Amino acid sequence: MSEFNEFDQQGSVPERSTGSIISHAFEMYKGVFLYAIIAMIVYLIFGFVIQTVTGFNSAAIMKDMRESGDYSYNYWNAPGFPLYITLSGLLGLLLSPLYVGLIYMINKYNTKNPIEFSDLFIGYRQNFVNILIYALLSGIISAVAFSLCVFPGFFVYPFLLLGYPILLFENASATDALGKSFNIVKENYGTFLGVTILGFLISMAGVVLCFIGVILTAPFIMAVMYSAYCAYLGKPRQILFNK
Repeated sequence: MSEFNEFDQQGSVPERSTGSIISHAFEMYKGVFLYAIIAMIVYLIFGFVIQTVTGFNSAAIMKDMRESGDYSYNYWNAPGFPLYITLSGLLGLLLSPLYVGLIYMINKYNTKNPIEFSDLFIGYRQNFVNILIYALLSGIISAVAFSLCVFPGFFVYPFLLLGYPILLFENASATDALGKSFNIVKENYGTFLGVTILGFLISMAGVVLCFIGVILTAPFIMAVMYSAYCAYLGKPRQILFNK
């Protein structure tokens, strides 16, 4: 059971512009990036276990393609790939509450409330089923969009940007979160498109720093979600969770 604190709190709210939202997200991310790294390490460890169990080796396949110059390789023919995709999808669903936990921590940082390590797992105690359903729905939508030559995914994903914050701060159902996010974004699509593209570019910027860099930057998109929520729906009231 959770409830919302009604009194006003400290905390910043960005303007409704791409630059202001991204700048605000940077400030928020600085306060929780150590916890974000922990979440990423957990994800990567389980990902490594899945790759080991299934026998699918994406790194070796990419190396072979670079050396041969043939990029027409059919991944579905690779040993263990179907099982790898299935288990990876299940892992993404089961770890999606960690994304909500990061957003919760970001809000505590913004409102000058002390952050606890257990906050990272609030998504497993708060609205858990709807978080899983939303992760499944948004995953399917994103997969279909990105499969269409990749670029359509960047035009579709902005409609999903507010879903996780709405699930957390408004205790909404998965379908309500999806619908509310869509309705807000369609009225402000240009800003959300810019925020999404910049957020993803920054999140993926760690690729140039190889493995360690991805761990540092990938969770940044969660801060973008929070800042966008603040800009268009106001500063969330702090959730008080009764343990």
